[in-house]
Amino acid sequence: MSKMEKDDKINKNRAIPSNYMTVGQVAKKMGVTVRALQYYDKEGVLCPSAQSEGGRRLYTDKDVVRLHQLLSLKQLGFSLEDIKKRLLPLDSPADVAAALEQQAGDIRKKIQALSLSLQQIEVLRAEVLQMQAVNFKKYADIIVNLQMKNDYYWLIKHFDDQTLDYIRGRFDKESGLAFLERFINLQEEALCLQKAGVPPESEQGQALAQAFWGMVMDFTGGDMAMLPKLMDIGRFAQADGEWKEKQAIVNRYIEPALDAYFTKLGTNPFEEGKK
Repeated sequence: MSKMEKDDKINKNRAIPSNYMTVGQVAKKMGVTVRALQYYDKEGVLCPSAQSEGGRRLYTDKDVVRLHQLLSLKQLGFSLEDIKKRLLPLDSPADVAAALEQQAGDIRKKIQALSLSLQQIEVLRAEVLQMQAVNFKKYADIIVNLQMKNDYYWLIKHFDDQTLDYIRGRFDKESGLAFLERFINLQEEALCLQKAGVPPESEQGQALAQAFWGMVMDFTGGDMAMLPKLMDIGRFAQADGEWKEKQAIVNRYIEPALDAYFTKLGTNPFEEGKK
């Protein structure tokens, strides 16, 4: 450093009154960046109390206290806009307490949202590890179904891409959930009839077969090529043991009920589909 540069530095320091600090000194003392202090000044949240003859921003101990308050409120999640317009103008403990309670409510909502996101990430991770290949379209479908609170989201990994494309094109969120609920309700009805010993060819069994077949036709839109895809929902050879066992019981009732139903109709779509 030349003698002239040293003299300039000494003169600048002499120009700073006692009990004042430069922006660099405040930044170092409070562990923030000079750029942050300049931004707070620009936004009118923390303006320096004075300015040196050379135009340097100067801060007092009072400014440092205010900066400490600012940083503390930011740590609680308040934005600069909130601090400037909502908090700093408050002059009663009750008003401050009300603002803090509102902030607490906002944080609780964020925590709930993050907890839900964490749960969905953990579920998706488990599904990803069970799938045979990377498939981001299926990942997206699983996430959407998790967000809809569909307990049968895991079925998605067993469908091929053609079937999933068909489902995406035929159903939206509401109609998809409604169809699945209809499917589950009919299965529960089949379980109840079997448990009660009601024969599949009985009036109740045939009413169930008719309702089940109507559901199948709504799903396929009359496209018999999609029929095996839907029927495979209950035959997935996978690790979901409870589902697999339940579907085996349902199928033992539904299949003879449908056979009897088709016999009365004089046609069998399953046999025709094989021709």
